[in-house]
Amino acid sequence: MDLPFDGAISKYFKTGAPKDVRKAIEKAGKDEIMSQKYPYREEMKRKDYDDQMAALQLQLVRLQADVKATGKRVICVFEGRDAAGKGGTISALRLNLNPRGANVVALSKPTEREMAEWYFQRYIDWLPLIGEIAIFDRSWYNRAIVEDVFGFCTPEQRKKFFRQLPDFERMIAEEGITLIKFWLEVDRPEQLKRFLDREKDPLKQWKLSKIDIDGLPKWQEYCTAIDETMAQSQFPFAPWTTILSDDKLRARIAAIQTVLLAVDFKGRDLKAIGQIDKLICGDPSLRVP
Repeated sequence: MDLPFDGAISKYFKTGAPKDVRKAIEKAGKDEIMSQKYPYREEMKRKDYDDQMAALQLQLVRLQADVKATGKRVICVFEGRDAAGKGGTISALRLNLNPRGANVVALSKPTEREMAEWYFQRYIDWLPLIGEIAIFDRSWYNRAIVEDVFGFCTPEQRKKFFRQLPDFERMIAEEGITLIKFWLEVDRPEQLKRFLDREKDPLKQWKLSKIDIDGLPKWQEYCTAIDETMAQSQFPFAPWTTILSDDKLRARIAAIQTVLLAVDFKGRDLKAIGQIDKLICGDPSLRVP
């Protein structure tokens, strides 16, 4: 079987990955969580997940009905490390929602025209209308992290981004839009294992990009950019919710619970929503061991 990018991920695993990362992957058993920072040693049981998710899905449908009826506007921003489970979490969030009122925004590389615009301009076009939910699969935070790590923006452009960011998100909040920002964090062995799994799976190879490949040895550069971003963008009116996502199932539940508790809606059942697991879901300090 031909592997994408000539098997670059497998080659990195054999010759480029840190020894402790490679060892953790080689020794890991089925359903075992490799990260020593993660509070659980095994993944959530699928039956427990399905039971809890069924109740949460009903609450999400009620939330959307109320958003449409009352004219609320909601933004969910999903950021995180590569392979942290953003796509799967977004799919779980949107599973039973009407796509006409719950849009996923996943913008590609900016066009030449967009590169000449004010940086935030192309994101404004995708903010929700009255009665809508907008789900951003990556967002304006590209400038703070990915563009910085790969040198796609200048240091001055990034500084300008951080200067303008508070006013941009404050204006969103002052418009009465509920802004929920998620950071999904995954440890290095789990990230690489997920990349290896994608490389071998013909149905998931499309998820891999050149940025993923080139980013493999840049773990520490990402750490620095993420730390700086969290420090400069944790606002009272737009706080981050950090989710440790080494277990995808627990992460999806925590994200959906966060959304359901952030928006008051008709028919909200707090018992059905349940308590958020504070061991894996909290403020940005959670990602620092």
